[in-house]
This record gives sequence, C-alpha cells and structure tokens, in this order.
Amino acid sequence: MTKNFVEELKWRGMLAQIMPGTEELLNKEMVTAYLGTDPTADSLHIGHLCGIMMLRHLQRCGHRPIILVGGATGMIGDPSGKSQERNLLDSDTLYHNQECIKKQVAKFLDFNGTEPNKAEMVNNYDWMKDFTFLDFAREVGKHITVNYMMAKDSVQQRLNGTARDGLSFTEFTYQLLQGYDFLHLYKTMGCKLQLGGNDQWGNMTTGTELIRRTLGQEAEAYALTCPLITKADGKKFGKTESGNVWLDRNRTTPYAFYQFWLNVSDDDAERYIKIFTSLEKEEIDALVEEHRQDPGRRILQRRLAEEVTVMVHSREDYEMAIEASNILFGKSTKESLLKLDEQTLLDVFAGVPHFTIDKTELGKPAVELLTSEAVPVFPSRGEMRKMVQGGGVSLNKEKLTAFDKNISESDLLDGKYLLVQRGKKNYFLITVK
Repeated sequence: MTKNFVEELKWRGMLAQIMPGTEELLNKEMVTAYLGTDPTADSLHIGHLCGIMMLRHLQRCGHRPIILVGGATGMIGDPSGKSQERNLLDSDTLYHNQECIKKQVAKFLDFNGTEPNKAEMVNNYDWMKDFTFLDFAREVGKHITVNYMMAKDSVQQRLNGTARDGLSFTEFTYQLLQGYDFLHLYKTMGCKLQLGGNDQWGNMTTGTELIRRTLGQEAEAYALTCPLITKADGKKFGKTESGNVWLDRNRTTPYAFYQFWLNVSDDDAERYIKIFTSLEKEEIDALVEEHRQDPGRRILQRRLAEEVTVMVHSREDYEMAIEASNILFGKSTKESLLKLDEQTLLDVFAGVPHFTIDKTELGKPAVELLTSEAVPVFPSRGEMRKMVQGGGVSLNKEKLTAFDKNISESDLLDGKYLLVQRGKKNYFLITVK
C-alpha cells in the first residue's frame, strides 16, 4: 500500500464517521469498497464530487473502488435529507442517466487498467429486477426489525417533520434495499466497505447489520463517511443562483465551472483544494502559505479552479476558460470572441446590461442604434461621436472607427449577438431577434 487511506482522508478534511475496525482492515489487505449514487439526472454535480474523490483517493491508496449506480433504488427515492418523496423515473431514462454518469466518473477512476484494484461500475437494477417481493421479505426483511429501522435519524426526521405526506412504505424500505446492495456486493465481489456522505450513515449501518445478521457476526463489513460539504457561511455547497454546478458541459459550461471555483472565498479555497484535488499535502501547504502572504493574487483559487476544471473537463477547456475570462477582464481580440460557443458567450457576459432588438433594426448607423431608447449605450449622439473619435468604443472587440458605420447582419456573433464596449470596462450585449 502506498498510502494510508484513512490518514489521507483525515488531513484532507474528508472523514466524518468511521466504524471501529475499518482502519485495521484497510491496513491489513487490499479492500474492495463501494459508493452509491442514484441516477436521478444525466449528470453528476459538484455536490457528488466529495464522494467521487473518496473513491479516487481509495484507488490511489491501492484499494479497489466500485461505483454503484442505483438503477433500482433510483426508482424509489431515499428519505435521507429529503422533505418529500422524489419523482420516480422510467427505465429508459435511468439507463441513459447511468451511461452519462459512467463517462463522467471514468475521468476520476481507472476502469481499464491491468491492476487488481481497477475500478468497476455496477447497477443494482441487475440484481433487483428479478427479486420478487416474497423473496425480499424472506431473505432480507426477516433479519432487520421495524424497531431498528424506526430508530434511524432519517426516518425520525420525516415522521416528526412538517411534511404533510409523512413517509411512504416505499421510502421506509429504502434502507433495506441499500443494505441488500451491500450484502450482494459482499457475497459476489468481496466488498467489505461502504463509503458515502454523512447523511447516509443510517442506511450504511443497516447494510453492515444485515451482513452480520445474515452471514454471522464474524463477517467483516464496515462503513466510512465524508462530511457534507458546505460553504464557510454554512450555506449549501455547489448551489448558485442559477442552480447546481454540473459536471456536464451542456448544463454548466467549462467557463462557468471554472468561474465557480475561482470565486470561492479564501476560507473555502483552503478547504476545497484539499478535498477536490489530488495535490499532495506539501504542495497544498506551500500554496496556502503563499496565498496568505498576498491574498489579493488569489493563488489558491486559481490553482483550485485549474485542477478541478482540468480533471472534470480538459486542459483545453481550462485554457479556453482563461481566454474567456480575459475577454471580460483583460486584453483580447475579436478572434478570441469568435472562439466562444453561444452558451459560454452568454455566461461570460451574464452580468452586463443586455438589450434586445428586432432584426429590422439592422442596417442603421451605429450612432442611431446605440443611442436609441431600445439600446441606450450612450446618452447622446454627441457623446458617442466624441468617444468613437477618441478610440474608446469597440464593436465585437474591434475599435469602431466610424460612428456612423452601418450595423449589418455580417457583424453578428453566432448570427444574433453584438458586443459593444464603451471605455475599458463597460460592456453591453445586444441580442438581435
């Protein structure tokens, strides 16, 4: 073993709860461990990243990771941390989601190596689809009492909470289904450890209990959780005003993804660089020290944003994100602007004044268009004329040399946008419909 997995998680701030005996097992042998994720969307978001990074560190420490996609449990819903029952998905949607998730996880784990600890992906639908209710009641239900299940925090919170609908039988049995996953993987793949977020502790301990009650108290089954990651202000991590930050570029562009990490607070950057990168302790300590000497340079945020963007997307996407950032904050050319896809263009200029005009407005002189009521970039024609003559106005990152230049369809970016820059920092995006 190259590294101690538990020690690695501890210094990274990624260890919440651990069953007695877990570390001894990990130090004794190559351990097969699994982490489950429900395929309720066709992409993971950064809220899933801590768990995925746990698997990555596990494999780098010489152990064998399994990622379980809950095709069966995803059809039911988990009450942990939820205030209401989730919508059930059909099998075609679940299959599509599973395939998308596998592609994303393959960037973090080695599924194709020749080493005995190469990663595997499994779907619990494969072993649950032919499992009848009678079989389940006999083989699983008889081993765990209702008293034991009722004592779980996730169940108690729903029963005593404000949800009008209470807790359905379907959701109540979720911990048994998750417990059976562990039992199945224990028997078929020698899996002795389950990893997960801290909100899963109750379901995970049901699994270890089911294994011991089914196979005997000497069975080696353990659980280990990571903390639920929050921001320094206690708010939910990974949420922005526009929703989750996704790993799928079609849901969150690499530029917006990069910007998320770049804009985290100093305190958060110090925590996140340990959790969401594979950088070694010495290098992180040096970065933290360098950052503290001159926080204004945002050394931690820049390195964090680089590492995570390259890992989730690619080096090319990271470089494009830098280039896109320079369009707004530094010197760049029309060529840089033309490289952006539509969504990235909108992400880059999301915070600037935005106007919409009809296509019939094209053909008018710039001075008429940009001083109109619909597009009040300049308060008057005289002011615009003066600024153009002084070289202070750009159209699509090119200096506007004639204030009465006719704006035509050939000037449009992506066939429908105009970017006007007034002075060094004032941008205006115009959509032509």
